[in-house]
Amino acid sequence: MTKTWFITGTSSGFGRIMTEKLLARGDRVAATLRKRQALADLEAQYGDRLWVATLDVTDDRAVHTVVNAAFEEMGRIDVVVSNAGYGLFGASEEVSDAQIRHQIDTNLTGSIQVIRAALPHLRRQGGGRILQVASEGGQIAYPNFSLYHATKWGIEGFIEAVVQEVAPFGIDIVIAEPGPAGTDFGAGLVRPPQMDVYEDTPAGQVRKAIADGSFKILGDPMKMTDAMIAAAEKQPAPKRLALGSTTYQSIRKALYERLAEPEAQKDITLSTDIDA
Repeated sequence: MTKTWFITGTSSGFGRIMTEKLLARGDRVAATLRKRQALADLEAQYGDRLWVATLDVTDDRAVHTVVNAAFEEMGRIDVVVSNAGYGLFGASEEVSDAQIRHQIDTNLTGSIQVIRAALPHLRRQGGGRILQVASEGGQIAYPNFSLYHATKWGIEGFIEAVVQEVAPFGIDIVIAEPGPAGTDFGAGLVRPPQMDVYEDTPAGQVRKAIADGSFKILGDPMKMTDAMIAAAEKQPAPKRLALGSTTYQSIRKALYERLAEPEAQKDITLSTDIDA
């Protein structure tokens, strides 16, 4: 059965790949991006099965305007994919205040507003699916990505609550957590000026590993996108979808370590309740 999808951040990476795959199989896509010409080839090829709108997700009003227009013009939208985002790469004291605000406005607030704008429409049509493209970085953390991680951990916390709020309306939310993949994510990293003091620290080691290629990129973006599409259609919906062997290993290790901490402090934790 033909489905209709709304996808943000479709100029490159997972958003572009997903748009191409869905159109190729016969679905309709409402695609948003900051520079419309990046989809000119697909517009020419697929005609009215591809609806395109210019959108910067840091503009709250524009997000709601574009989402409303997509639902009005496309009718029912089965899956809303919140994908737009980028990485800010630098130690926390290296990044500027403006860079911090833009990272949060794009990855966190932008994703929140896309979801908020879609919910009234999904409720009215009797349900639907939201796919939030997050990251393994919503569960673990690397040096130099502190602000990026703040947004990805933040959107996962937001969704943990929202998925409970909207379940009675037949709305499901899936969090996709891809690990390092062969997209152009690295080329789009925003890099503030580096401080020499971090050269011989974990932050410096990550920088060197990325620069010399020893930071391994194992994820296949085509396979990851196929898995996201499948998860967006699966019944029942998975709450999270970890993608890539790096992601599996890093998240599993982090969760076990996190679980060990409350167990080790159980006596202290339980002793802080009000006395009976």
